[in-house]
Amino acid sequence: MPTQRTNLYGMTRAELAQAVSLLGERPVHVRKIWRSLYVDGVTDFAQMETIPTALRTKLSETFEIAGSTVAQEMHSSDGLTRKYALKLADGRLIETVLMRYKGRTTVCLSSQAGCAMGCVFCATGQGGFGRNLEAGEIVAQAMLVNQVLRETSMTGTARLAETSSPSAHRRHERLRNVVLMGMGEPLQNYDTVMRAMDILRDEAGLALAAQRISVSTVGVIPGIIRLADEARPIQLAVSLHAATQEERAALVPVAKKWPLADLMEACRYYTQKLERRIFFEWALIKGANDTPTQARAVGNLLRGIEAQVNLIPLNPTTGYSGAPTDDTAARAFQAVLMDEFKIPVTIRERRGVDIGAGCGQLAGAKK
Repeated sequence: MPTQRTNLYGMTRAELAQAVSLLGERPVHVRKIWRSLYVDGVTDFAQMETIPTALRTKLSETFEIAGSTVAQEMHSSDGLTRKYALKLADGRLIETVLMRYKGRTTVCLSSQAGCAMGCVFCATGQGGFGRNLEAGEIVAQAMLVNQVLRETSMTGTARLAETSSPSAHRRHERLRNVVLMGMGEPLQNYDTVMRAMDILRDEAGLALAAQRISVSTVGVIPGIIRLADEARPIQLAVSLHAATQEERAALVPVAKKWPLADLMEACRYYTQKLERRIFFEWALIKGANDTPTQARAVGNLLRGIEAQVNLIPLNPTTGYSGAPTDDTAARAFQAVLMDEFKIPVTIRERRGVDIGAGCGQLAGAKK
């Protein structure tokens, strides 16, 4: 029975250095291998032309470059959003979203197959929990999108603008932003998610800036405290959606385990310890949580916390009957927070709703 090979996408550069040493090879090759993976986008050891043939052979016997297997690709009518259904080795499906904006490109990554949090308006939560993803499976999602950018932006004026820089990263449209807002609860897969983010941030590879990485949680308090204690430089977003314990527990069942008052204390601890703001996400549900009165409740709830609020009109899912707030109500909600409480607020642009790629719409499937 053949020995299972280790996915290079799941290894840090320090671990790769140790592995190369155990193969009896010189450390000088480590950075070349890393560059081949993350800068050149190599997916086959035979393509690592800067690496000696003998080392390529050794690597291929022990390791693999296990990228993402695309089961389905969907393009939104907005022309800027793509969703990929990816088949994992065990047959489960996860979903990853590529979003282009003016001046930046963002990938929305999944951290689990399914989700155990059970948020009533979220398609992932409606489908239940499958398993945690491995670090290599998370990194592979980003590398898929990076390859798509490589293939779709090497012609025309965009390429001319990019090639004005000598940086290898600028030979094609660069992936700049990562949000862990796809399938799953990232802080329930904490160690693996942080390993994956460390790999994506490595300065010899994709070199993603920490401030351009956001981890979204429904309120896993131990994870928030740990982020603060470890002084992780990435951004934190907390899905709030209600300003009272009773209302929040009805939308986000995990609030029964981690009550709203305790969550707010954890958020205060985070912002005070790191002197960094938290982004609070609020799905605007028509007639449920979108009134000026509720906006004032949010403002009072966030007193003493360095915060920014992202308002997201609800995206439809088959398992929830709520409807999105209209633009007038959304702007009234925004005005209360900004004018009365001086809290910065953005109304998020809805993307990919027609292909089920919007916030809360990612479903995938169990094995």
